[in-house]
Amino acid sequence: MSYDSQNPLIVQSDMTVLAEVGGPRYEAARDVLARFAELEKSPEYIHTYRISPLSLWNAAAAGLTADEITGALETFSKYDIPQNVSVEIRETLGRYGRIRLERSGKDLILSADDPLLITEISRHKSVRPFLNRRIDARRLRVDLLYRGHLKQALTRIGFPVKDLAGYVPGRHLALRRLPNTRSGLPFRLRDYQREAAEIFHAGGGPEGGSGVVVLPCAAGKTIVGIAAIERLQTQALILTTNITASRQWKAELLDKTDLKADQIGEYSGEVKEIRPITVATYNILTYRKKKGDPFPHFAIFNQGNWGLIVYDEVHLLPAPVFRFTAELQARRRLGLTATLVREDGLESDVFSLIGPKRFDVPWRDLESKGWIATAECREIRLPLPQHLRLDYAVAGGRGKFRIASENPSKIPLARQLIRKHDKDQVLVIGKYVGQVEAFARELDAPVITGKTPSEERDLLYARFRQGDIRLMVVSKVANFAVDLPDANVAIQISGTFGSRQEEAQRLGRILRPKANGSLAHFYTLVTRDTRELEFARKRQMFLTEQGYRYSIRDAADVFKESGAAPV
Repeated sequence: MSYDSQNPLIVQSDMTVLAEVGGPRYEAARDVLARFAELEKSPEYIHTYRISPLSLWNAAAAGLTADEITGALETFSKYDIPQNVSVEIRETLGRYGRIRLERSGKDLILSADDPLLITEISRHKSVRPFLNRRIDARRLRVDLLYRGHLKQALTRIGFPVKDLAGYVPGRHLALRRLPNTRSGLPFRLRDYQREAAEIFHAGGGPEGGSGVVVLPCAAGKTIVGIAAIERLQTQALILTTNITASRQWKAELLDKTDLKADQIGEYSGEVKEIRPITVATYNILTYRKKKGDPFPHFAIFNQGNWGLIVYDEVHLLPAPVFRFTAELQARRRLGLTATLVREDGLESDVFSLIGPKRFDVPWRDLESKGWIATAECREIRLPLPQHLRLDYAVAGGRGKFRIASENPSKIPLARQLIRKHDKDQVLVIGKYVGQVEAFARELDAPVITGKTPSEERDLLYARFRQGDIRLMVVSKVANFAVDLPDANVAIQISGTFGSRQEEAQRLGRILRPKANGSLAHFYTLVTRDTRELEFARKRQMFLTEQGYRYSIRDAADVFKESGAAPV
């Protein structure tokens, strides 16, 4: 058995990969692993990745071959790769594309070169309901309505289909990007934005037209969406997380393209407009009076002759929208996200119904080129006050997490960090509305929660962008698609259990590059020896995935540095 002490990886026969963080080649190995493996655990010294079928199929869709993957593992592995790992990679990767969906006139045809494979699939109980009849030894007819349902079923049984059935063009819409924004600044696509749009478009052929682009917050995912619409020259439906995000999409389209205001519609709880470009919220689409009722606003999918549907923050796509998307496979679909991690485990449905990962860029690559700010990440641990320890001891699991998250000692600690950054633009971000409001009172700062009217939110965001406000306290409504380019300090006082996707979004709030080149600072306040600490470790896996190192400090040291006494 060969051995190379400089290499950081140990590839194991169960398809896991151990990565030694301290090795000289770790960062290069991590960036390679991220293309075809998923991070499972990230303690201080040894990180664990898993090579899964879905991670390999996403890699295959992005153009990676089995030889490239095994070659990368051999390059960075301390020991010889177990023989079964190479075989599993080759066989699993080889399943992608063995089955194809194509159009033949008005028919949808499922085909494979291997007649025995078609026979196996046709007899599978989860696939059979979506098949019409057998044409010959290698082909099956499929009802058009079941295109998405069939793709879901095939992925779940381990045979992801290559969908080459094409798309409807949608109604034509002339759209041109402007060389200068309406605000007077030069505007052109960055190289990675252009490449992402080109790969998604794929020359307009059936090889492209569906899939997910993964880019960091602040890297311009909206611009990729605009570039895709421009290439297709078609009417588009854009789905967003909230009304603030919808209005930011509209503002970007008006600022950077030749579209007029009356060509862009808002479809939300407040306005119901159908225009050539319509921006709708997930909330309005999933609204219904009571459980069991139909979703009345799903009609929007058929009210416009859309040539493209853009799913912003696709990792948050609600399950009911997945169900309807299964019936929209003839329309091009673009997912945009900072992370493919979903807390509900439905990554395979994103793969089947929106499309595979088409493009991504490591966060640290964009940081090194100045496209996003350099970030310093710190976890600060503090004790639970004595008077809360009995309450914590007798509480249930969720109760323990909430008591630790709402630790009142976080207020003086946050105040101390704010003093340290008195010339910066600071966001204090929390999960619990009561805690967020209490912080706002104690810090004498404006607050935004889900109860804040949208007009007031927009005004506060605008004042923060203009520098009139330097400190703002926000609930999780500000996690997503809020454009605050000058924010450079985030203090996270509580989070949604172990949510890596939330960690991505919150870090993203401060990653727009600063005019003066200053660092972004991301602080997380965590109560020591509690359930909050357990979940914080899971959230930090996202930072590890993206190559960020985070330091852990004691609250007492933060106070000591400034000469202040802990409260």
